[in-house]
Amino acid sequence: MSPLYCAAVDLGATSGRVIVGTWSDHQLTTTEVHRFPNAIFSLGQHDYWNITSLWAEVRTGLTKAAASLPKGATLSSVGVDTWGVDHALLNDEGRLVFPTHAYRDARTQAGLNSLLNTRAALARIYAATGIPAVFFNSSFQLAETVASNPAITDLATRCLFLPDYFNYLLSGKMTNGFAIASTTQLLDVHGDDWSREALDYFRVPPTWLTKPVKTGSKLGRVKGLPELAKTTVVAVPGHDTTCAYDAMPAAPEGGDIFLSSGTWSLVGFENDAPILGPEALAARVANDRTGRGEYRPLVNVIGLWLLERTLDAFPSRPTKDREWRALIKAAATLPAPKCLIDVADPAFANPKSMKAAIDAHLKARKAKPPRELAGYMRLICDSLGQGHADVIQRFQEFSGKTFHRVLMVGGGAKNRLLCQATANASGLPVHAFQLEGSAIGNLANQLIALKAVKNLAAFRASLSQQLKPTVYTPAG
Repeated sequence: MSPLYCAAVDLGATSGRVIVGTWSDHQLTTTEVHRFPNAIFSLGQHDYWNITSLWAEVRTGLTKAAASLPKGATLSSVGVDTWGVDHALLNDEGRLVFPTHAYRDARTQAGLNSLLNTRAALARIYAATGIPAVFFNSSFQLAETVASNPAITDLATRCLFLPDYFNYLLSGKMTNGFAIASTTQLLDVHGDDWSREALDYFRVPPTWLTKPVKTGSKLGRVKGLPELAKTTVVAVPGHDTTCAYDAMPAAPEGGDIFLSSGTWSLVGFENDAPILGPEALAARVANDRTGRGEYRPLVNVIGLWLLERTLDAFPSRPTKDREWRALIKAAATLPAPKCLIDVADPAFANPKSMKAAIDAHLKARKAKPPRELAGYMRLICDSLGQGHADVIQRFQEFSGKTFHRVLMVGGGAKNRLLCQATANASGLPVHAFQLEGSAIGNLANQLIALKAVKNLAAFRASLSQQLKPTVYTPAG
């Protein structure tokens, strides 16, 4: 059978990439053909994404993807995943009518505080959507947009979340994807359509949204790129975390907890039902959905954003792999910090100086800040490890499940100090995989849609034969 070629457009908050997947003899090989930076930019008092630049990079990457194939071969499909919650507002002609804000923009704080201070409404919205009140939610963003710019309800006719928007630019078809819809705090946790109660509370026009499509839907051929004229746009799970979870070589009998470690640490597991109730709400359990409809309860832990921003305070920050390895090795030789930081502290969301925020947090606990970068590395890794362990413990209590191992992907899986800290704190072995989890899961869902692979379980079984994880066992 001839090889099958697919392209994954995988957009993250700090970088994007286009990766070609080749499926041959029941094995997937990947080739990164284009990588580019991405960043939030500030204008006045607000934060935005440069959507025009991102689209230009996507086009460049797909052109390179087509050019990378053997002579006579074509890309069978393309799928897009991005970070969650952010969106584009369009008119009937598909033109943007409002700038695309970045999720870290502080404009949502008033709406967030209002909901948090109204217990009955907070419980009601959580029961309806299964998503906790967090400042970055699409619900709060859209509510602020409508409140601050009332005329937008006359200008905008559709709301497309970012993977939906890039799918539209590629295919010309406007749809809302199911997985990305579940990140918004607007989807009905018990169904497959939008929650009217949530839409009414946040005053989001229902006409802006259409019933979400499930993963595997074929949206049409690529338009505007002649070299991809025969390429089908497939709706993959638009949320990059959902794609990363699909790439996990999970045991078919269960027992795995998943950790996608990057800017955010997303700790969760797959379940047949949502995790709801007052305790789940207090723990900020988000009942995200897979693209197929199952539940993926998870908790957002702030993640390596702590380290990324702390590095800003040090002129000699590592840039090469060997420099990173040297920093991690130096941090590992230091004694364990006597006082960890609480990674759930909202002060770490987007401070002007992360180092100053950490120092103030420690001083409030009567602890001394580290003296050097290696000390901050050790402190952050140990604190994140404890944060991961706390979430795992709560999930075992809420679900009645017993987890046997942690499957870890993402940039953090390359950090042996973080992996070991997670194993030590949780008491579970950590299986760290070196793979582009979001892109792999993106490609897996394309292959299933093309009927090259039977289902996700079959893909995971095949992938597990190819991967060799680094296993970190709990110390002591």
